[in-house]
Amino acid sequence: MVSAMMRLTSRVQPLGCVLALCFMSLILWDVPGAWALDNGLAMTPTMGWLHWERFMCNTDCHEEPDSCVSEKLFMQMADLMVSDGWKAVGYKYVCIDDCWMARRRDSKGRLQADPKRFPSGIRHLANYVHSKGLKLGIYADVGKKTCAGYPGSFGYYDIDAKTFADWGVDLLKFDGCYCDSVQQLADGYKHMSLALNKTGRSIVYSCEWPLYMWPFHKPNYTEIRQYCNHWRNFGDVYDSWQSVKSILDWTSSNQKTLVSAAGPGGWNDPDMLVIGNFGLSWDQQITQMALWAIMAAPLLMSNDLRHISLQAKTLLQNKDVIAINQDPLGKQGYLLRKEDNFAVWERPLSNLAWAVAMVNLQEIGGPRSYTMNIASLGLGVACNPACHITELLPVKTKLGFYEWTSYLKTQINPTGTVLLQLERIQSTT
Repeated sequence: MVSAMMRLTSRVQPLGCVLALCFMSLILWDVPGAWALDNGLAMTPTMGWLHWERFMCNTDCHEEPDSCVSEKLFMQMADLMVSDGWKAVGYKYVCIDDCWMARRRDSKGRLQADPKRFPSGIRHLANYVHSKGLKLGIYADVGKKTCAGYPGSFGYYDIDAKTFADWGVDLLKFDGCYCDSVQQLADGYKHMSLALNKTGRSIVYSCEWPLYMWPFHKPNYTEIRQYCNHWRNFGDVYDSWQSVKSILDWTSSNQKTLVSAAGPGGWNDPDMLVIGNFGLSWDQQITQMALWAIMAAPLLMSNDLRHISLQAKTLLQNKDVIAINQDPLGKQGYLLRKEDNFAVWERPLSNLAWAVAMVNLQEIGGPRSYTMNIASLGLGVACNPACHITELLPVKTKLGFYEWTSYLKTQINPTGTVLLQLERIQSTT
């Protein structure tokens, strides 16, 4: 809801999307890394686990002890991230979202954890997470209150930054509710960035600055990138295909602005992975994983690692797809074209390779065939003069050798995706 007091909440989806843009020549391939936030962090997209979408603001530990926001929940997730192989494939951050705080600050003006749900305190939780070789993320808000009504950081930026550093926090998700003006919002995000750096501790800074700017004017991504390691642009993801689809539509519609802003040290954040929950079909889960890799998005799962299917776990831990997401070239992918209810996305990778995702947007009927001209991919050079193509999703399959003049035909399930990797064969002449 947008009011005169700018009491916005990221828990509400913005209304409407403009039509998707198809572009080729508008991508700035040589965006310099020097203008990113200079803290040496998030050189590839952040990977981890975040509680919000799955566990929300459940504070009733009496009735629901296994699903309330408590130190027990985060310690269990940390244990599983090590024992079940998540850490080994790159998921390193265990992140707390809203509703962890006590309702009031302490006598010295510092934030404090709810004493019943976090009886040992955040410093103890951070030590526990660190003992597992993982990192701890925490949540706060730039305004007077968090989106759920807990104490905000307005007027306390330096104190809160020092508190988080003293506790051993490694990532801050900084929301944007309850600000009185756009200027206050922008100033608050900048102030907290500088305050975090001043602590001397390495803390990834996850902003929601542009999300709250879009209703008023187009954000300045050059400025945002100077202060933030990643930033939310669109409303919260829900456990539904409609939600995932709306994020993809909005991102492609604004890709002329977004793609050039992303790179090592600063990333567009389309929000959490909801794979392994209840609302997405198997094909839709494949689509989310594939497209988040193409978009160079932070991979922050929000699910219950205690009760996740082997199928969902295997998808989330797919090393080939993670490698695309974490590719060191650090170029965000984009929508190449839409035609006949298919969407084709592509992303440049290191060593002249490319990733290509073909999405069947149709939500009725069965699998459909799609034929693609190889010469149309990767600005015309992905397969010039030839390439090896491997299907990574749904099932890893070596498709073989393709020349620049070839065509590739594949079958794609409704709302599903086929993800390919193209490895160019350079001419020896």
